[in-house]
Amino acid sequence: MTRIFTRLALATLATTCSTAALAQAGTQAGTQAGTQADARAGGQSAGTAGDEIVVTAQKREQRIEDVPVTVTAVTSAKMASIGVNSLSEVAAYIPGLQIQEQSANNPGFVIRGITSDNGSSQQGARVTLYYNGIDISRSRGAYQDLFDLARIEVVKGPQATLFGTAAAVGAISVISAKPEAGFSGAINGTYGNFDRTQVSGFLNAGNDVLSGRLAFAYKYRKGYVRNIAGDANVPNQNQGGVDQDDLNGQDQRGLRGSLRYRPSDSITADLVLTYDGQRNPGTAFKSRAHAPTGGQTGDYGYAELSGSPYSAATLGARKLGLTRNVYDANLTITADLSPGITFTTVNGYRRFDSNEVFDADGGPAAYLEFAEDAKGDQWSHESRFAFEGPKYRASVGWNAFFENGFQRVPFATEEGTYLACSVNTSFAQIRSALNAAGIPTGTSCVAPNGTIPATRATAVLTGGRATAIPYSSVFTNFGNNDTYSVFADATYIPVPALELTAGARILIEDRQSGYTSVQPNSVILASLGVRTSLLGTANTNGNKFVAEKSFTAILPRFNALLKLDDDVNLYATISKGRRSPVVQLAAQTTAFGVGPNLQVVPQENVWNYEGGIKGRVGPFSGAASVFYQTYDGFQVSVTQPDGSARTQSAGSAKNLGVELEGNLKLASYLSVFATFAYIDGGIADKPAGSFAGNRFRLQPDTTASGGLMLRLPVGGATLYATPSINYRSKVFFELPNNPAISTPGYMLVNARAGLEFAQGRYSVGGFVRNAANKRYLIDAGNTGGGFGIPTYIAGEPRFYGIELGAKF
Repeated sequence: MTRIFTRLALATLATTCSTAALAQAGTQAGTQAGTQADARAGGQSAGTAGDEIVVTAQKREQRIEDVPVTVTAVTSAKMASIGVNSLSEVAAYIPGLQIQEQSANNPGFVIRGITSDNGSSQQGARVTLYYNGIDISRSRGAYQDLFDLARIEVVKGPQATLFGTAAAVGAISVISAKPEAGFSGAINGTYGNFDRTQVSGFLNAGNDVLSGRLAFAYKYRKGYVRNIAGDANVPNQNQGGVDQDDLNGQDQRGLRGSLRYRPSDSITADLVLTYDGQRNPGTAFKSRAHAPTGGQTGDYGYAELSGSPYSAATLGARKLGLTRNVYDANLTITADLSPGITFTTVNGYRRFDSNEVFDADGGPAAYLEFAEDAKGDQWSHESRFAFEGPKYRASVGWNAFFENGFQRVPFATEEGTYLACSVNTSFAQIRSALNAAGIPTGTSCVAPNGTIPATRATAVLTGGRATAIPYSSVFTNFGNNDTYSVFADATYIPVPALELTAGARILIEDRQSGYTSVQPNSVILASLGVRTSLLGTANTNGNKFVAEKSFTAILPRFNALLKLDDDVNLYATISKGRRSPVVQLAAQTTAFGVGPNLQVVPQENVWNYEGGIKGRVGPFSGAASVFYQTYDGFQVSVTQPDGSARTQSAGSAKNLGVELEGNLKLASYLSVFATFAYIDGGIADKPAGSFAGNRFRLQPDTTASGGLMLRLPVGGATLYATPSINYRSKVFFELPNNPAISTPGYMLVNARAGLEFAQGRYSVGGFVRNAANKRYLIDAGNTGGGFGIPTYIAGEPRFYGIELGAKF
């Protein structure tokens, strides 16, 4: 009841204050700055040296060179020019940022080597993902399609004062295009190989008082990894599973409605409603040990992921794949109370539900078949006052954030197949019996030609009394997390060339975790006198354990900006970040029965020390920064034998790096851009342990990108072309680092070119991504790795196609 009354009180406060104009400065400033920045950067070179980009990283409009932290902004016009329209594609052109899209349900956000991707409801994020000023960082609800945007801002280094406690190492802020006066619209479409079909557009109408905007996007593509499971056209194939779809495909849709109300010059209200959904086919977890029919075991060939014969009843869907829905509502109101004083607030609600069915063993046997059913909702309220004068700027405000969610993981297998395929040494007696019957076990339970001798195991182990024994189990973790904070930020300007900033956020967290499981004993093992579940995990028999802890923290920042001239600035920053403690709750078997297993993993603290230079000189604009970070209580996630991920402290860690980005306008029709980042980061060598000396997972030590932007008038048309490249050095996918669970460095070549007619109203062109058809991995290890059979996910092959566009 306390939670309900608290939310009702906040809702009442928001409604009452809205008459005086509530809003968050970041979203309001993003609205105005997005229009201004796109007006300057839209069309033409979209973010090159001649363009001035306005950002709202400090919750107020500023030129990007005047922000005393490291921030990269990519406008929608630049994204369109390069030809990128997903989070992972955009990240390849932002130094210090990596985004891994294993699936829309399981993205990984990496800033400066630190990953935020755990799906457990009991854990907090390290990287804040903001959507129109609202924190949407919960992993399973964070993915968002990119369409009809103003821009994306990536702020690096701890940003708790500005973006909340989840911004332990940085924040990604996605700002949608807002309604404006007048009538306008656009529609764009592409078609390419693998039946790649994308259609997006918007319609805008209104006047200076009331305007609205409706935007949409639909993206479809067949899977690029052929899945032969259930295909009657494949000779001698393991029949019995359903006919599965090809893997790593796309079927997603998004819809956004925006309404802007400006009854006067001093009040602006924005309402944004968004739906994002996926119906994607399964992820290609491909095993090197378990071959498909025909014996092809390479990472980049076809797969035979059959799923479970009991998939519909146990895992919630008949086929492998993802069904996901996200609903988001955001109400922002801003009021200029008097000259130099603004009161703003943002109120948001976000709900997600998803179910992803996946074949974790990566082969044809019905061995490790899982699903992840995740649901959650988030409520957010923030208000702030901002003050501005000739010698100072200041802001003060409060925030309340509530999230409730659960992650339910059902498991399905066939008992004999599981016991034959398991590498668990406790099953040595069983493996001896199977080997005596001529049935290979362990990683050899699937023959090199893809046949499955393990399907005979149940008959052998039961003496012919049964040929198949279905087995299923489930565990669920819950998280109800409430965070209250107050924050203040002040900038002192003793002379026009110098700005000194100090700020802090004080927060109180109430973290409540829950756990329940149903882990039946194995029928076969029980017949041998062993009473345990197949996964060896404790069975709460549906009873829910609950634990609750409260925490407090103070997170400061200090910044200095020195203006060398009107266009070039030096800056330095010191800031503290924090990843929340984990109230990690599971179950354990004791002498007295099954009880809770509670581990409170201490908070992860990070201090960031950074300096840099940014600005523009003639036709060149760019930025360079150097940073050093130290971590205390560095948290790592380790996959357990039951498929769950457990968090533990790996001690201390450090991170030293440099980031560079620049744009050079060679002519009115030609510009070049480039980025570079180097990170020397990892877990400290002392105290010694299994993680000591390891590099951060998912983080290459070197990344780079670059390209040309050509817009050349040709008669009454404009020729546009943007060839680009992006490079990543070797990546380890797990901790501890294992060369077998990594991908070598690789470079991808992309291009987009075409013609625009009628002063840019119509366009026709083509695109190619990964033009050299480079083979690389986007992930390895995964759930199968916890069972001793890691799986591998291949990156995208060459995509190409045509594109058409029209606007009015």
